Amino acid sequence: MNVGFIGLGVMGQPMALRLVRSGTPLVVWNRTAARTAPLYEAGADAAADPGEVFARADVVLLMLADEHAVDTVLGRGGPHFTARVAGRTVVHMGTTSPAHSRALEADVRAAGGRYVEAPVSGSRVPAENGTLVAMLAGDERAVDTVRPLLAPLCQETFVCGDAPGALLMKLSVNLFLIALVTGLAEAHHFADRLGVDRTLFFDVLAASPMASPVSLMKAPKLLAEDFDVQAAVLDVLKNNRLIARAARSSGIASPLLDTCHALFEETVALGHGADDVMAVLRAIEARTDRVVPASAVAFDSSTC
Repeated sequence: MNVGFIGLGVMGQPMALRLVRSGTPLVVWNRTAARTAPLYEAGADAAADPGEVFARADVVLLMLADEHAVDTVLGRGGPHFTARVAGRTVVHMGTTSPAHSRALEADVRAAGGRYVEAPVSGSRVPAENGTLVAMLAGDERAVDTVRPLLAPLCQETFVCGDAPGALLMKLSVNLFLIALVTGLAEAHHFADRLGVDRTLFFDVLAASPMASPVSLMKAPKLLAEDFDVQAAVLDVLKNNRLIARAARSSGIASPLLDTCHALFEETVALGHGADDVMAVLRAIEARTDRVVPASAVAFDSSTC
């Protein structure tokens, strides 16, 4: 099976590298051509444009930033769309709205192609280590074709029924993840400002029932204030907006998400949009700088 991979960003590049190093015949394309160099050195072919990827591949994996990027690469709504997708399996691995995915599946099928949603849970390090978790939805035969193809990338794959079932699952998982990393940053900030030994705090956390791969991965970044990107603030904010939109359209309350949403917007406004998610610490710090200590105002215990 010839496989195409389009979108070599923070997640896409290590994912594609794992595929080619596993022996998967791979042809790749990225808008910034320099990011194809490590793939070429590893044995992949670099295409001149997205059309060449589709012409040479039976299955094309898309790891793209947003709906506009997906539609542009596919040529959706233009004269090249049918030629690109007919007879091929399009695998949408990014995170877009469920409504966009549902409509995209209908268009791919109408053009004679097959469509699989396959968003993944994880960031750059799990992508490098092949420990992502994939959620798949779509035509059963197409899912059966794609699932073993993702084995070099994922420690687990879950079938979530028809599209957009996988994206709905991804948004549900991401709601918890957003609350988790924001809570971790706030707990670290609280401990630090009260003079608690930060290293000891994370040692205690690591031994507690609350420890997780996420907390163990992010603790060193908070200790070092290292915001080198694993999952960017702007990507988290995009996910936050997608979840909020899905919640509102269904009449679902999301109070924790709404608080996180505001904090990530503030983080972007402070200039940290391209930094790692843990840079949300900067927004929490900025809020602290605006707080009037309780000793300086009348304290109402009924609000606690």
